[in-house]
Amino acid sequence: MKQLFCGLLTLIILTTACTTKSKEPEKGSHHNRDLQLSSERMTPEALWSFGRLSSAKISPDGTTVLYSVTYIHIEENRSYTDLYTVPTKGGTPTQITNTYVNEGQPAWRPDGTKITFVSSESGSVQLWEMNPDGSQRQQITNVEGGITGYLYAPDLKHIAYSKPVKLDQTVNDLHPDLPLANARIETDLMYRHWDNWHDYTYSHLFIAPYKGSNLITEGTDIMEGERFDAPLEPFGGMEQLAWSPDGQKLIYTCKKLNGKEYAFSTNSDLYLYDLEAQTTTNLTEGMPGYDKNPIFSPDGSQLIWESMARDGYEADKNRLFLMSMATGEKRDLTTHFDHNVGSPAWDRNGEFIWFTSNVQATYQIHLLSLRDGSINQVTEGQHNFNDVTHTGDALIATRVSMSAPADLFRIGIQDGSTANLTNLNEPLLNQLSLGKVEERWVTTTDNQQMLVWVIYPPNFDPNKKYPAILYCQGGPQSGVSQFWSYRWNFQMMAANDYIIVAPNRRGLPGFGTEWNEQISGDYGGQNMEDYLSAIDAMAKEPFVDEDRLGAVGASYGGFSVFWLAGNHQKRFKAFISHCGIFNTDMMYTTTEEMFFVDWDLDGPYWEHPNKQYAFSPHLFVDQWDTPMLVIHSEKDFRIPYTQGMGAFNAARIKDLPAKFLYFPEENHWVLSAQNGILWQREFAGWLDQWLK
Repeated sequence: MKQLFCGLLTLIILTTACTTKSKEPEKGSHHNRDLQLSSERMTPEALWSFGRLSSAKISPDGTTVLYSVTYIHIEENRSYTDLYTVPTKGGTPTQITNTYVNEGQPAWRPDGTKITFVSSESGSVQLWEMNPDGSQRQQITNVEGGITGYLYAPDLKHIAYSKPVKLDQTVNDLHPDLPLANARIETDLMYRHWDNWHDYTYSHLFIAPYKGSNLITEGTDIMEGERFDAPLEPFGGMEQLAWSPDGQKLIYTCKKLNGKEYAFSTNSDLYLYDLEAQTTTNLTEGMPGYDKNPIFSPDGSQLIWESMARDGYEADKNRLFLMSMATGEKRDLTTHFDHNVGSPAWDRNGEFIWFTSNVQATYQIHLLSLRDGSINQVTEGQHNFNDVTHTGDALIATRVSMSAPADLFRIGIQDGSTANLTNLNEPLLNQLSLGKVEERWVTTTDNQQMLVWVIYPPNFDPNKKYPAILYCQGGPQSGVSQFWSYRWNFQMMAANDYIIVAPNRRGLPGFGTEWNEQISGDYGGQNMEDYLSAIDAMAKEPFVDEDRLGAVGASYGGFSVFWLAGNHQKRFKAFISHCGIFNTDMMYTTTEEMFFVDWDLDGPYWEHPNKQYAFSPHLFVDQWDTPMLVIHSEKDFRIPYTQGMGAFNAARIKDLPAKFLYFPEENHWVLSAQNGILWQREFAGWLDQWLK
């Protein structure tokens, strides 16, 4: 569960297509770039009007960046995604698509002469190509049922694509004389995952010859008959695949387990499929944790990938491994680096590897030298860099902060200088007054120093007294870094004249392995003391009203709110818990990915009834005395909605002021525009009711 909150801040919806395929909207008619705001304060409507930049890809010749921008049409309650290009050395961005049908998964064809993407404009999601200026769109695949992802071989002789394959039987297959029966019959775990019940299909990989102008209708299933998914469900994409530079081998990520074994394990492996021999080899056999995201060196002689050491621990240190393709020798390149590695990328000569890492609550770019094994931080500042790529004398990356959504930046290799390639949301940002973001260090109860982000209201007046909100992070091991969120947006909260206190408490990355791992088996322990240390330190400030404090959070943050409700010694006057764990006993037996609860709760409650389960918030309801807003969604299978229902019911049984905000169609997150705006209104309204 921890990995789900690390920067997944945008959603591209591919299949909300208008039935009119050829019609184009008036240029820019569905974006909000020219929106004129009526207030300098952030509102939910303004927040949902920002353009969301993603999917940056550099052309093979290193001269151009391709990227997508998604705008939300609030009235239609849907998204529009279009593609843009901008020179890597800087210049004016060019919009190259403008359709009612969203273009997804944009990339460059390996020869650089075409831009590739998926689109549903022909009726199902298929692969398309077009010229770099957006002209001459051409459909490349016509695979029955559509595809879910694609990857060109570097030599342009083959294309790999993914699609679901039905291998299991429904009750109607088993009982054909009962065509109207509506039921499921389950015999093992993993019958539902994240927000979907298993649909009797498995995501398989296919390889087909690339035919140019002739439609690809069928490929070879390289996982025929296997009841496994590649890429990994529910969030894996084609970054989990890699073609060898000669186009003769395909490496893919897969967790070849089923049912109970799958639910309790994080043991994914890298599998090499040889096109000529038609054989599959496990390259990471004997490596028990996550192994994923392979990348060949430019000459194909070496492979790097992200690897975790321990099975069942999804927040284990994310290491960077390297393997010689000739000898199979493997080595950990990050043995002496006490932080996680993300988004690794080769330099064009294969001598260095660039990657991002959270170090002290910001994601910065690092450089690893294969010559001497040294690792050096390249960038600094109060922001997060993501998705770094090397081109010539510079790096291209996206940058985001608590004060601005993502933009593309060019970073000088020699001096670390940065320059905007895009200023996507500048017109909106220029109309808004944003609050100052401050880094503070607070002493904890065990005499450690903890970084706490403090976000002040716009036009902050130190002579006034403000209510303050303690933000409790989810995960539980995802960092409180310089992220920009469309739900837990600190500038949105601060705009309502609150001071936001966001601690990097025990159990968060960026401060070394020991700090990150302390939370496992200690849910109600030191990290809760860290929360209270942070809010107590801020409550002493003359501009904070200690009689108007609230606490909010989602997922493990929601658990934290429920726990604090019974253990806060009357510090807080309002609580908001979104998709939080209320009863750990029930959480253990009703979630889907069992490895998470099994690791963090030290096994099932019937084996350790007096250990970690003693922290369960439902055991402290007798001490609840504070108004509470509970938010939950029906399609949240990670933390089932009955957890939220149980907490709300308990509060009302105790005659406490409480409200239950329930979303029948959302999952662990709230992703649709109007639901998201409703969420923000109810969130702010509850805090205003009890803290103002």
